[in-house]
Amino acid sequence: MTDEQLPDPAVQVAHAQEIAPDLLVIPNHRVQLVPNIGIIAGTQAVLVVETGIGTANAEQVLAFASEVAKGRRLYLTTTHFHPEHAFGAHVFADRATYLANRAQADDLKTKGPGYLEMFRSFGGPIARRLEGVPVPAPDVVYDDGSGYDLDLGGRTVRLRPTGRGHTKGDQVVEVPDAGVLFTGDLAETGQFAIFPWFPPYDTDVSGVRWLTVMDRLAAGAPRVVVPGHGDLGGPQVLADVRDYLRELRDETWVRRDSAMSEDEIVAEVRALLIERHPEWVGQEWIERGVGCLCAEHAV
Repeated sequence: MTDEQLPDPAVQVAHAQEIAPDLLVIPNHRVQLVPNIGIIAGTQAVLVVETGIGTANAEQVLAFASEVAKGRRLYLTTTHFHPEHAFGAHVFADRATYLANRAQADDLKTKGPGYLEMFRSFGGPIARRLEGVPVPAPDVVYDDGSGYDLDLGGRTVRLRPTGRGHTKGDQVVEVPDAGVLFTGDLAETGQFAIFPWFPPYDTDVSGVRWLTVMDRLAAGAPRVVVPGHGDLGGPQVLADVRDYLRELRDETWVRRDSAMSEDEIVAEVRALLIERHPEWVGQEWIERGVGCLCAEHAV
């Protein structure tokens, strides 16, 4: 695939749909590097969840959110630091208050520049969307231990750090009155779990801790789950991701215990999981997941 054949990660605000009263989602329609984006409204303020990648996407999201807000105060939050979720936050400067948990803010500061460089190296439309984009910095950083309750007026949204999983700084966004949960990339639908396992540069992803997070989220049984990428669903989305992570861990570790080489483990586990989930995309993430869990097995 040449640079020009890479899909353009364009957010389509015209496709926004209301999934609960005063709660809209701009779906990604399974376009690579486009997240599901939330617009959550109360009587006094509106919260945007995720920006899309780059300036042009974020400008569309901001314009749409401003139209929804009709003069109400704007807030922005992101579920984690990866570029398609957060690297449009600069567009919201002076227009919205950007809230994030401390671990995510640390990720943006320490790893954001490297990820910006990596994504620009993909070339084509991805590089063009990131031209002139700075690494974002939140306006308000809250402590991970306490979480943050944001009062939008008649509706409280809960920002809840989960601890290390997909990244060190994952945060979920709960809308209790609507039974809606935004998971970021802790959960996807229709694809293998994304393991950003890039030793020695980035090894913060933890399959073991991610599984613990999913156990906890699944126990909450939200009415609607908005995954980082893929179709919206019910609580089964969380259960499916939890079950896959357990499957990946168990199949990796039983082979690790038999003293197989990592290359052999990857080959066997990859073939097995593709056979079990033939309709899922993102097969390249199986190898990364095996590598992560092999390293965690050795601890």
